[in-house]
Amino acid sequence: MLGALLIGETVFIFIPVMYKEFFDLLVASQGSIAENVPGLINILVTILMLYATGWIIFRTSVFMYNYLQPRIMADLERTGFEYLLGHSANFFANNFMGSLVRKVRRLSRAYEDLMDNVQWHLLSLAITIGGSVIVLYWRSHAIAMLTLLWVAVFIIANYAVARWKLKYDEKRAAKDSEVTGVLADAVTNYANIKLFASLEYEKGLFNKVTEEFRKLRTLTWNISEINDALQYALMIAIEFAIMYVAVKLYAQGKLTIGDFALFQGYLVGLFGQMRNLGRIIRRIYEAVADAKEMVEILEEPHGIMDLKSAKPLMVKRGAIEFKDITFRYRRTRDVFKNFNMKIKAKEKVALVGPSGSGKSTIVQLLLRMYDVQGGKILIDSQIISRATQDSLRQQIALVPQDPILFHRTLTDNICYGKLNATREEIIQAAKKAHCHEFISRLSEGYDTYVGERGIKLSGGERQRIAIARAILADTPILVLDEATSSLDSESESYIQDALRELMKDKTAIVVAHRLSTILSMDRIIVMDKGRIVDMGAHQELSKKKGLYRRLWEIQSEGFIE
Repeated sequence: MLGALLIGETVFIFIPVMYKEFFDLLVASQGSIAENVPGLINILVTILMLYATGWIIFRTSVFMYNYLQPRIMADLERTGFEYLLGHSANFFANNFMGSLVRKVRRLSRAYEDLMDNVQWHLLSLAITIGGSVIVLYWRSHAIAMLTLLWVAVFIIANYAVARWKLKYDEKRAAKDSEVTGVLADAVTNYANIKLFASLEYEKGLFNKVTEEFRKLRTLTWNISEINDALQYALMIAIEFAIMYVAVKLYAQGKLTIGDFALFQGYLVGLFGQMRNLGRIIRRIYEAVADAKEMVEILEEPHGIMDLKSAKPLMVKRGAIEFKDITFRYRRTRDVFKNFNMKIKAKEKVALVGPSGSGKSTIVQLLLRMYDVQGGKILIDSQIISRATQDSLRQQIALVPQDPILFHRTLTDNICYGKLNATREEIIQAAKKAHCHEFISRLSEGYDTYVGERGIKLSGGERQRIAIARAILADTPILVLDEATSSLDSESESYIQDALRELMKDKTAIVVAHRLSTILSMDRIIVMDKGRIVDMGAHQELSKKKGLYRRLWEIQSEGFIE
């Protein structure tokens, strides 16, 4: 591809030389024009052949480019997608989702801009400058050196302006991402905006960031305009200087009329490409600035990584142990310190306690969404940090408090627990989770699209879909994090039956605030401030004075359902 580009541009370099021969022959033909017509036609045919050859070779390079470029862009997007999703939960908690999506797409577009400008402009310009200076040196050392000096001044001036502008381009790109993030955040939370009548407040936030973006955009455009004005002045100066020197040399008999055509041909070609030099350099730096944010994400190590020696986790029984665990989300406060907990294989354990006691953190650590700072977590005596993350999570089915579904069909969402599931298996899982009934009432049934994050379904319907997904996954370990919190009493009674069936022969961890949902658990672990303060069966704990009894009395009296 680059070779074809080099040959094609080199061919075009010789065209002004042929025009010089044409005009010299034309001047020499005065008085005998008929005798030189064949020679003039031969030169014109040669020019036509040069154009045709350059055109064919150049177009060949373009088709090669069209073959290569989309593949590289697709590879960049796939690489960005894969690496981005490999980041930890903490990474996503600290970034706007809409901004991350924009960064992935922007990387491939930045590459496209970068390569377009480097290949079709900078490389082409380098060949044009090199070829032009060589030919000009053959005709006049002075004009060649003058042209070379002008090119150097032109490039240095454009480069200096582009470097000056770069820091503002980077700020503009960052602010652009911020605008996208604020917009995505507002759109995602449109319901809250309406419920709290806070449109004016959100408009103020968005107006603030867009105004900051406008100022940065105006500044970068003004810098570009300064550069364009400088370019135009330099072009006027070099054209006057070269023609002035050429007239002097012509008067001395050192140049011919054809040389003026030669000089003008190269000047026009140089001006056509040099005029865009500032814009090209700016586009290159803008592309670098646009790509920088995503490149930083690609260079940032994943927060949770598999060891090089990591092996697949093999779970036959499902025994779980938290051994001397120390964990903190931030440096200032420990969530757990020397925390210990054992869950027997196939035991059904409930975790209860006030908010902030560490119940959900246990789930996050078991799934290795975060790594512990001290101690170890074992499943069947295997340290989970020494196993591959995929194999760990393939052994655990989670039904979260607020399931988020893909904007895909109900079938796609249910079979996410088992991607190769048959239609019959999907329907059977849906029936067990008591969601087949409402799915059957939909006009498109299992082929109904649920909307972004499952917004077309109610909270209870989303939870039943998540339960069906967990039933289909059929993993040895099951985690229910407030899995029935969005269900009405009638639906909950159905789901409880399904969950009891689901938990058979499995190790189950149930995180619950509604204590009525955990009465049948083998063991209830009561937590407070990152510690286990009590444990036992419901009958035992409800008779003892302590946190569990207090929570049970509050809920049984109806203050909390």
